[in-house]
Parts: sequence; structure tokens; C-alpha cells
Amino acid sequence: MASPISSAIFFFFSFSFAFVLSWSTSIEMENKVVGGEGAEPVARESFPIDGDVAWVVQVSDLHLSTYHPDRADDLVHLLAPALRAIRPSLLVITGDITDAKNKRRTTTRQDISEWIQYSNSMEAIVKYSGIDKRRIFDIRGNHDKYGVPYVGHELDFFSTYSVSSQLGRLSTVQSISLVGDDRKYLFIGIDDTLSIGIRGPSNLFGHPTEKRMAVVESELQYWDIYPSESVTKYYLGTFQCLLQLHLKKDSVMKVYLQGNQFHICGHLHGNFSRQLWRLHPSKLSSDVLVPRKAKGFWEWELGDWKESRLIRILSIDGGVVSFHDIELPRKHDVQDEFQTTIVITYPADSRNMNNMEQNNQSFRNDINALVFSTQQIINVTAKVFDSFRDYKIVEEVPLQLISAVDKPLFHGKWNAESYRSASATRYLLQVSVMDYQGKETKSNLRPFSVEGKLAHDASTWLAYLVFQVEWQSLYMVLLWSNFSFLVVFLCLPKVLNYLMERNASYQKWATPHVISLPIKWRQSLFVLFWFLMEGSRNRILWFSMVMYLLCLLNLPWFWGYATSENENIAAMYLSGWRVQSLDSHAILDKLGNPDMMETEAPEWASGF
Repeated sequence: MASPISSAIFFFFSFSFAFVLSWSTSIEMENKVVGGEGAEPVARESFPIDGDVAWVVQVSDLHLSTYHPDRADDLVHLLAPALRAIRPSLLVITGDITDAKNKRRTTTRQDISEWIQYSNSMEAIVKYSGIDKRRIFDIRGNHDKYGVPYVGHELDFFSTYSVSSQLGRLSTVQSISLVGDDRKYLFIGIDDTLSIGIRGPSNLFGHPTEKRMAVVESELQYWDIYPSESVTKYYLGTFQCLLQLHLKKDSVMKVYLQGNQFHICGHLHGNFSRQLWRLHPSKLSSDVLVPRKAKGFWEWELGDWKESRLIRILSIDGGVVSFHDIELPRKHDVQDEFQTTIVITYPADSRNMNNMEQNNQSFRNDINALVFSTQQIINVTAKVFDSFRDYKIVEEVPLQLISAVDKPLFHGKWNAESYRSASATRYLLQVSVMDYQGKETKSNLRPFSVEGKLAHDASTWLAYLVFQVEWQSLYMVLLWSNFSFLVVFLCLPKVLNYLMERNASYQKWATPHVISLPIKWRQSLFVLFWFLMEGSRNRILWFSMVMYLLCLLNLPWFWGYATSENENIAAMYLSGWRVQSLDSHAILDKLGNPDMMETEAPEWASGF
């Protein structure tokens, strides 16, 4: 008869073999988008702009819901007046257009009424704001893919009711360029949702395929024919970079670092954090004759419309990029006036600037600001503050409207050389505006550096989780840690039982140590110790636990409707969902991996 220690050793090796087997047999058999990714690999559109200053409005995470009609109503009542005053070159909506959840938020599914609500709202926005519908771009988010078996399925309402689909933009990769006098601004939008729309909560992360990333890389190379100084590139998507999982590690980041300068996204809501941005750096140029510019890209995440009613104005001034977030006050009259808003386009905020430090550069002696208002503006003044002198005003620069262009751009001249400083936060800039009614509006104080020095903000733990943690790798670490713990949890009592029964000296050594512990500790340890020891002595119970864990590794956890309730029942394993494609007999494995870790996440995570 086998001893307890031999049983534990046998279990350890058999358990390890089963674990490896469960992962080796769950390799994805076929990596494709069922139903295709669109007839064209990339859809290109181009729009002219006057001069080289442009601005774009971003909205994200609308989560339009049948049970919360105010979200759609406010698109018309709040966003339309804002767009009428701002008159942006583009309006981009970065994912999660609909909520796709029932009233109790317990199940996910596509609701056609929410998409009709969205389509009607966008038509009203076009009518009241005056924006050209062709300048509206919407991107699919994970909520917009819940329960969609494949692109083109009858439940794929995005392909019917989204603005992009109505204008014939059927590709998963869209290339939008704003062409100015001397510069071009390229926006590349990508649908990086799961190819098969697994229902929540196993659909949290982005899953760009090899094909889609190859298209993005090709599009970036296409624009390399132009001098790099004349093209500013942006990536539009739903997910943060490290929330995009890929078959090849670091391949997504490699494509972005190839030439992309900004990653503009949403997904995480304003309640999570409203200040999520990070510079992803790479090596700097080693050539002393070449200006020292950052070879990396910024990642800027915008909060949600769902609860916060946030919009972002993204300005580009000769390649220098700034942004300003606005929380729209909740009003219910489409005729309400948009509050005067100031966006300083140059100099950039040193906390998130893209024009990094350069050697032997000539400074731009410009101050530029966009002023969006429904009132007539009679005075615009820029004030420079010195934080080393108790924030005293050291200069006031009047700004004049550039009448040569039809845009609310105010410009002034100063001597930028006077503001050289070793500190990136010493000098701060504020623009104040006076309208004809005497109402004064001031922008926020923001630090600047004419030399291009970057100010480093103290990172928060939330920013670390979003921008530093590789969730795909973390999932494997957590999985192996749990595996090791369970093995120890089952084997250790066997070993202790063997020592207690066969080794009297061990009993003499252990007993005094246990008696010396406090009474409360002894009681707790006794219950735990008794449970583990008695469980290991009961062979039926112990082997039942072993078989249960082996089943968790190799057999389905449960069966259910992974996509639509009208489609085939699928099984979810430790490695993810195993789904049969609808147009072939191919079995697709590891879908929703590691998204399924959200099944144990708190309720607040289910909103993303």
C-alpha cells in the first residue's frame, strides 16, 4: 500500500503533467476573423485645413442604454452646442458606443434600440452643430462587440448604425489625414476588439490580430515618404496599449514605436481616473548633429461620457500637440450657450509635451491660443508667472485674432529666450479672455519649457496598473501561483501526517512550539491543522479533491452561450472559451484569455 508521502509525490508529478497538457492542447488552431475584416485593408480619407493649426474633439465610452435615455439626450443637448462653438476638424468617438447590458446589468447582449438611439442622436448632432457628417469617426469598443458572433452577423449593429459604416468605412483600420499648408496630421483608427464577440465579463481587453497590426504598420510606412518633421501621427483606439493582448509579446508596442507619436484612447472611465497619460520612450538619437527628439509616443486616456460627460479638445499647432478636457454641465436645452473655453496651443504643457528637448534649436517666439465662445471676444491676454518668485506676473502679452483665417486663433509675440530655465515647471502660462459683456474667463495655470524640458509628474498606483503592468504576463504569474499553492495545500498535510505518525522526535519538537503560542492562535491553528490532517487521512476525500483540481485543469468549467443565445453552446476552459466557428468546422480556442480574470473582479470593473 502506498505511503502518504509517495501519494503526494505521485500527485505532484501527475498534476504538473496535466497542467502542461491542458495548455499545450489549447493552442489556438486558427487565428482569423470569422466573416472577414472588410473588403479593403485600410480606408483612407483626407480633409484640408486652413493653415497648420487644427483641433479635434474626442468623446469616449458613451454607453447609450435603453434604461438611461439621458445619455443619448445629453449628446444632443450638450455635445451639439459644444461642437457648434468649437467647430472641430474631426469628431472621434473611441469605443463603447452602447452599454449592451440588461436593466440589472447581469447579462450582456446587443440591443437594437440602443443603436437606433445612437443613430438618431448623431443625426441630431449633425443638424444642430453644423458639423460635416464625413468628419465624424466612430470606433468599435468591447461593449459594441458583446454577443456578436462575427462582423456582418445580424447582431452586428455597429456595421449598420455607426456613422463610419453609413459612410462606407467598412475596414477595421481607418486612416484619416488633415492636410495643412506645410504639415499633415495622420489619425489611424483600429478596431482591436475580439474577432468573435464573447459576451461579458470575458471580454475586457483588446485583441489586435497579426493581420490588423500588419495593416497599421504598412500604413505608417506609407506615410514615411514624407519628411518626418512634416507628419504628426496619432493612433485612435478603445484600449490602452498594455490592455491590448497579442500573440507575439511586444509586437503592438513595436508597431507604435515605429512612428506613431500619440495613442488616444478611452475604455477606463472618469471614476477610475481622469489623469491617465504616459510617455512610452525609446532610445534617443545618438547623432549630435540631429536635434534630440524623443523616439517614443504619448498615451492619453480620456474619461467617459457615461457618467462624467467629458469631452477632449485636442489641438495641433505645427506638430505641437496639446489637449484640454471639459466636463459639460448637464443642461436640457439645446439652445443653451457653450461656456467660453481656452486651449493654449503653443507653448505646450511641459507635463505632457511632445516637442522634447533639442540641442542648438531656435525658439518659437509665439504664443497661440484657441478661444471658443458664443460671445464676441474683445480682449485676450497671456500672463507669465514665475514660481520661483511667489508666482508673480513677470510679463503680460496681448494676443490678437488672426483675421487671415476663419478660426478663433489668437496670436502674440514674446521673447522666448528670456524664459530659459533648468526647471521644466518654473514658468507658468495663463490666458485670460474678456467678452463684450465684461465676463472674464481664465485658463488653468500650466507649466511650460521653451527648451523642451519634460516635467515628471508623480505617478499614481492607478497609472502604474494601467501603463506599467503587462496583464497578459501577470495572468500567467497568478495562474502558476495558484497552481503552486493548491499543490502545496494538498501535499503538505500528507507530508506532515507522515512525519507525525512515523517520527516521534518531530512530535516532541512541534508540541512545545504549538503550546507556546497564544490561546487564540492555538485555537485557529488547531481548526486549520485538524481540517488539513483529517482531510489528508481520508483517502476518498483527498483523492476527490485531486480529481476536482485535475478536472479544473482539463475539463470545461461550464457551458453557455458565449455569443448569441441563438447560436451554439460553447465551453469555457481554464485556457479560455472554445467556440466553433459558424461558417466552418474549425474550433477556436483560448478566446477571452485572459479577459476571463474579470469573472472574479469587483462590480466596478464590469463597466469597462
